[in-house]
This record gives sequence, structure tokens and C-alpha cells, in this order.
Amino acid sequence: MRHGQVHNPGGVLYGRLPGFGLSELGHQMAERMGEYWRDVPLTHLRCSPLQRAQETLAPTLKHHGHLDVVTDERVTEAANKFEGKVFGKDNKALRDPKMFWYMRNPLKPSWGEPYTEIAARMRAALADAAEAAGPGGQALVVSHQLSIWTARSDAEGRPFAHDPRRRECTLCSVTSFTYRDGVVTAVEYKEPVADLLPAKHGRGFKVGT
Repeated sequence: MRHGQVHNPGGVLYGRLPGFGLSELGHQMAERMGEYWRDVPLTHLRCSPLQRAQETLAPTLKHHGHLDVVTDERVTEAANKFEGKVFGKDNKALRDPKMFWYMRNPLKPSWGEPYTEIAARMRAALADAAEAAGPGGQALVVSHQLSIWTARSDAEGRPFAHDPRRRECTLCSVTSFTYRDGVVTAVEYKEPVADLLPAKHGRGFKVGT
């Protein structure tokens, strides 16, 4: 599950920065997801260490308090050289000469953590979660958009390089990986809070990840 909407009035690319929790709408999304997972027989919980992910999991944890939460650095947000910058209406940060070097190879990408490294850590973390869930069990892992999308691309055998605007991974969406004998055999996608999603504001780099 991806986390809910973040309180970010300044439009900062917050990445792994501390202090970015859920907005009022984000908490509403998280509460809705708590109800979504209430009667699901979860057997394992795993979460990114970042505040927005922990806050998104909290309402679900109320209904599954018998389970411990594994905080896993491997399902955290992708590292990004633009972290802390504000892109603004015209993507001003992209025109900063100091940042040109980081944009030399969008296929890697050169501005952040390589897709191959994201895929490797997510692959290992999800496999561990599936094993911890036990035979016939269900693990819930709370992570972030790029990490989830890369894991899905990896499982489906698609190229990692992509247009960020085309990721199918909205706020509080659920991307499910079915494992059989340690191998991903199916991937499904759902948007339980689709009616709560804010309208898109133009095109360009996403600041919510």
C-alpha cells in the first residue's frame, strides 16, 4: 500500500526528509484504509520508517494489534538529489546549472537511486514479507510510489525507465503481489480511496512520492 496524501503546502520534493506527515485528507485516506483492511486476515505487517508511511498504517494497526510491525528501510522512499528543492510552476529546480549533471542519464536515473538498486531492495523486502506471512498468509507492506512502481515493473518484466506521470500508483492504492514457492505469480492493482483523490494540478514532476 502506498501512503496517503502528505501535508506539503510549500511543494517541496520531500523524499526521505523528516517531518513530512499526512495532511488532513491523508489521515482521512488512512482511516478509510483501516476499514478496508479491518476484516482481512493479515498475518504480517511491514512499513517504511518514514512518518507518512507509519501514519498511514496506524489506523489499520488498531484492527490488527496482535501483529508486530517490522520497520524495514528497504521499502523506504527512493533517494533523490533534488530532495528539499521546490520545483514550482515552471520546474525551476530543473534549470539550476548546479543540477544539470544529475540529469545526464534519465534511464538510470542519474538524479537519484538507480532503478536497479530500488528493484533489488524491494524484491528482497517483499520476499521476506511473503515468507513472514506464512503459508496462505497475507502481508501488508506500506511503502512509496516509486519504490512500489519499480517493484511492480520488476515483477512484470517491464523496463524501469518511465514517465513519472504515467505511474499507476495513486495515494493509498494497493499493489498486490502473489507468491508461490517464493516466486511472484500475479500482480493486481486497486484504488480503494479513488473518490478521495485530489484533482491533478497540471503536468510536470510529482512532488508527492
